[in-house]
Amino acid sequence: MHHHLAASPETIIWGHIDPTAPPALHIDSGDSVTIETLSGGPRNLPDPASGCHALPAHLRVIDQCRPKLGPHMLTGPVFIRGAEPGDRLLVEIEAIDLAQDFGWNAIEPGFGILPDLATEYQSLTIPLDRERAQARLPWGTVVDLAPFFGILAVAPEVAGGSVTSVVPGPFGGNMDNRFCRPGARITLPVFCPGALFFAGDGHALQGDGEICDTALETALNGRFRLSIEKGGAPEAPEILWGDRVITMDFDEDLGRAATVAARRMIDWLTRNSQMSRNEAYRHCSMLADLRVTQMVNRRRGVHCVLRRP
Repeated sequence: MHHHLAASPETIIWGHIDPTAPPALHIDSGDSVTIETLSGGPRNLPDPASGCHALPAHLRVIDQCRPKLGPHMLTGPVFIRGAEPGDRLLVEIEAIDLAQDFGWNAIEPGFGILPDLATEYQSLTIPLDRERAQARLPWGTVVDLAPFFGILAVAPEVAGGSVTSVVPGPFGGNMDNRFCRPGARITLPVFCPGALFFAGDGHALQGDGEICDTALETALNGRFRLSIEKGGAPEAPEILWGDRVITMDFDEDLGRAATVAARRMIDWLTRNSQMSRNEAYRHCSMLADLRVTQMVNRRRGVHCVLRRP
């Protein structure tokens, strides 16, 4: 069965991931759902003179809701019947569509990899050519858009309460991993009954690292298939995309994040091939790439990318 979850003041949770939030939608394992997402607060709305248009749902959410703990608007949660702690949630991204005619990028004192560079908050509106999937940046560069979701998450453990949308963790969240794009199969560990799946933080384009703290942020509509695999929850999110496998970690220390992301790839290889741990260690050194996912979400991210043997 296919479902549709619209973005509205009733389905948006602004700034946090809440394991006690009432579900916005109940589905069965294996169902698909189109989820509408929104992006940005009042400071990021386009000037009417720009020719760009804010979505009516976005204006209603800004009028009726208030952020708590973080800036991201998340749609959900989606309750998947039969999901229990210790299971795996498989999130298959079947399609992503640009939902509006603009994106935005903001710089702000105290944020980004160079926190002293910006002297004031500045939000830049960038028109999007949805037909061509391109944008012209104000300094003249024409870029091809590559939309993906910065935040895909399940609810963390109830005992920990609500967590900010800013900091990623084993539950996913603000991973800002560009492989969360069409064709990806993302596995998340389940911590709560129903899994409670959220989506948001749409990006039209981002480089690895997300250097100034924001990318080309925009509203996206995603079509997901959500399936439960009983038992065997992964330690942290894993992604399969085409012939690549991606393992991740998030830590305040970039070196620790890199070490754990690499170790998780070695673990993946020993589970899914005939390699010994030493062979997998050598294999990764010759063929895997360690990449900085993002540097700006308090816990830095590293992902390890390998073509499946």
